[in-house]
Amino acid sequence: MAERISDAEHAVMEVLWDDSPLTAQDVAERVDPARGWSAATVKTLLGRLLAKEAVRHEVDGRRYLYSPAVQREDYVDGESRRLIDRLFGGRLTPLVAHLAERDALTEQDITEIEALLRELKQ
Repeated sequence: MAERISDAEHAVMEVLWDDSPLTAQDVAERVDPARGWSAATVKTLLGRLLAKEAVRHEVDGRRYLYSPAVQREDYVDGESRRLIDRLFGGRLTPLVAHLAERDALTEQDITEIEALLRELKQ
């Protein structure tokens, strides 16, 4: 997948990652209703995702069934790396420091980070 996924497209991907294959109508019914999207809007987004090779489809009679062509984990890995590269020079430590300085880390976050670090050291 060469092109980045927009926020709107990401909402469609989340539906497909949760359950697939789905028709465009199924996706439209499962996207957050607060978005107020019509089935036509979802079909447009699915078309864009097909062009980006983020989803694939198969013909089932007179309808298309859509499935993700990119795994959620792979997408998260790529987006995380791009964020860290773009904002923190590819280094994780400045990101954690930034969050800590803004009191954005809860006690639970800190405990989980400490446990992760202990695990990585072993």
